[in-house]
Amino acid sequence: MRADGKAEGLRQSMSWLHTWSGLLLGWLLYAVFFTGTLSYFVDEIDDWMRPELHASVPQAGAAEKAFSTLQTLAPGASNWSVQLPSARQTAVEVSWRPEGAPPGREGIRRAHLDAGTGDVLPVRETRGGSFLYRFHFELYAMPRIWGRWIVGIATMVMLVAIISGVITHKKIFTDFFTFRPRKGQRSWLDAHNATAVLALPFHIVITFSGLLLLMTMLMPWGAQAVYDGQPQRFNAERRSMPMGAPNGERGEGRQARSTPAPLAPIAPILAAAQAEYPGLVVGSISVQHPQTDRATVELRAQGSDSLLLNRGMGQRLVFDGVTGAMTAGQPVRPPSAVSAVMNSMVSVHLGRFADPAVRWLLFLSGVVGTAMAATGLVLWVVKRQPERRKLGFTPRGHRLVEVLNVAAVAGLSVAVAT
Repeated sequence: MRADGKAEGLRQSMSWLHTWSGLLLGWLLYAVFFTGTLSYFVDEIDDWMRPELHASVPQAGAAEKAFSTLQTLAPGASNWSVQLPSARQTAVEVSWRPEGAPPGREGIRRAHLDAGTGDVLPVRETRGGSFLYRFHFELYAMPRIWGRWIVGIATMVMLVAIISGVITHKKIFTDFFTFRPRKGQRSWLDAHNATAVLALPFHIVITFSGLLLLMTMLMPWGAQAVYDGQPQRFNAERRSMPMGAPNGERGEGRQARSTPAPLAPIAPILAAAQAEYPGLVVGSISVQHPQTDRATVELRAQGSDSLLLNRGMGQRLVFDGVTGAMTAGQPVRPPSAVSAVMNSMVSVHLGRFADPAVRWLLFLSGVVGTAMAATGLVLWVVKRQPERRKLGFTPRGHRLVEVLNVAAVAGLSVAVAT
């Protein structure tokens, strides 16, 4: 309601909604945008912060050298995982779960190997860009599920702020071409409008796709009702994968007991995979029950550059870890129309398909989105300066917003740079 008691129009109501939805979670949204934008270069930041990895030069035979090192590094592990070098990663990353280790990530051990020699690289203790990536949707110093819920709610608010902002600005495209420097409030408003419109399609897609990534957590009831509380069935069908897809285990009738047995050489397995699927580029290798008679070797292709394929839809081949014979192969199935639409939006959010030029474009769009959030926070304070001059003092609420602006915008920037 307006001061005279009359009902406000739609645009005025949307302006109120845009202002307060953007302000109350604006500081968190700035952090999410800021760290998410940097996450487009998560692998590059990881390598930059660990210069020990720069000595690794990818060469032929990297997989064989990695497996030779794992045989002495993790002889009693229940599984091995080898991430081979790629265009964005020069070293070999290996992980394993020691026998008796606790479940989850806490029980996994990791190491980086020289792709040329297979030697363990003494990498310094830093999470690098992975910290920024995880902070983007899980925050920090709290249980991960709490962080995801907080970011999910903030993302919903972000979508409300975008839609209400579009409704509020009746001259939104005209304002985009208008910038009046050194005009105080008007300059901040022009900057906010310009950054909002410049990458508006990106802002909408990145916000909505963020909700899609968290949809099974935010709205699980549909899948629970249809799939009788079995999320594995839902995820398998959503990814166009059969429930019997290879998962690294061999033979349903195998006994639980295992006896020591040498692991088949990896080179012939890679050669057999190339013969079966010419052009296959193996990105990772997973071994279950290594050096036992139950060993299986699973090859996974490097990530696709297609927007339509889900992250888990790459080529997968399973081999007997003792004989080296192929036991299962999963061809890449074309996704359904619904999955293709979802995958295309999620792929843009993650940016894993992108070549360097497209990655820089996504990064710059994220920078514009970060600037949009920052200018909106500053605009709220600047817009109320005439009211403060009229009162002759600064209300506590205004002062709180000023302090939080400095903490969130300047503080986070300095912290990340440090």
